Amino acid sequence: MNFIFELFITLKKQVSLCILIVANLFFYSATVCAQQKTNPDSIREKMQWFADAKLGIFIHWGIYSVNGIDESWSFHNKKISYENYMKQIKGFTASRYNPEEWADLIKETGARYAVITTKHHDGVALWPTKQHHFNVVENSPAKRDVLKPFYEALDKRGIKRGAYFSLIDWSHPDYPGFLKDSSRYKVADNPQKWQRFQHFFQSQIDEVNKAYKPDLWWFDGDWEHSADEWQAEKVRKQILNIHPGAIINGRLQGYGDYDTPEQNFPVSRPKFNWWELCMTTNNNWGFHPDDNNYKTPFEVISIFVDAVSNGGNLLLDIGPKEDGTIPAEQVHILKELGKWNKKNGEAIFGTLPGLPQGHFYGPTTLSKDSTVIYLFLPGQTAGNIMLKGLVNTIKDAQVVGTDVHLKPKVVGKISWSSVPGLVFINVPEKDKDPYMTVIKLQLDKPVQLYRGQGGLN
Repeated sequence: MNFIFELFITLKKQVSLCILIVANLFFYSATVCAQQKTNPDSIREKMQWFADAKLGIFIHWGIYSVNGIDESWSFHNKKISYENYMKQIKGFTASRYNPEEWADLIKETGARYAVITTKHHDGVALWPTKQHHFNVVENSPAKRDVLKPFYEALDKRGIKRGAYFSLIDWSHPDYPGFLKDSSRYKVADNPQKWQRFQHFFQSQIDEVNKAYKPDLWWFDGDWEHSADEWQAEKVRKQILNIHPGAIINGRLQGYGDYDTPEQNFPVSRPKFNWWELCMTTNNNWGFHPDDNNYKTPFEVISIFVDAVSNGGNLLLDIGPKEDGTIPAEQVHILKELGKWNKKNGEAIFGTLPGLPQGHFYGPTTLSKDSTVIYLFLPGQTAGNIMLKGLVNTIKDAQVVGTDVHLKPKVVGKISWSSVPGLVFINVPEKDKDPYMTVIKLQLDKPVQLYRGQGGLN
């Protein structure tokens, strides 16, 4: 009797757990759907270039590069006083800024778009705003619009224009937030003041939209207010009325087009139609001379490939110095990434997400017609690699970027069973890429995968 009672209790707990899991999944799905106000089908056509792009370069440049401290957050979190933070504006010279060299470097990486900070949370604009607020043209030794020549340089090289824009502005007197533990006022207590700020930030968006026509808007700071308070729907319409093809990141309270996880890579493949991982080359977004924890080219390439394999893009960040020069370590990373992309780009750009987990121990991508599988192997991979559940016949196997062809071996295939055999491929040591080797499998027809349990049938 005790055994039966214990069994009953165990089964009851398991059923309760299952109900809880299903409820949580339903709640999560409902939350995601409630947050997303745009219809994926209505934007699919304009999102195609983004889906094919795979790589963008993020540029955090502003007065914070003078002292090499956290952008805006350093005064918000009281690492430095607001007054001392803003003094940096007098040291922002852009004296060695060469937008053509920047654009050349970005082109060399293989990136299809670049996003630059037009204004961070500190409120300092990199263009001559007409809103009587801080900007590097009027208030810094740079004395020029640094956005215009950069965007023009991107245009010459066929690279899409991206504009980072902070919705919050901790310097503006009409913005309610300031330091981490303080507030100037509550929106509900002074709606007129908040309306003035709404007019201010929307006017700045309108300036950037009309002057530079960004192909991509990268908003930030939306967490401090609701969609209604930001007038997010109005902001979206305001942008698209001038540039209908512009795409908007997911930080506009549900009125964006794609998701933007930051720094931490999703462990499982995201369910979003389009997404982009934004990540630093070291541990900081802007120039930090004390931060030497740079990612290696292998680490960056591995992260990049993993994102693409899972249907996303990588937006890789650099932080130029106040004079406009890019740290040598970041230049090295970008050039090595570009060298690898030049050799292996066919497996990256314009591809589809790869095979479901379980078929191959590593990242994969597919050609758009799904007749080619690309397998990615870390440079130090030794011995045979294995592919499971491939129903197709492999017509050819090649090391991408070389004229080396390989001979796959199929084992365990029984003629009268629908269960496919295991594919083993040996990649000679001499033919491996030092960072990431790519194997191209040309199939007899669009990929077909066995997803069963392995029973003989």
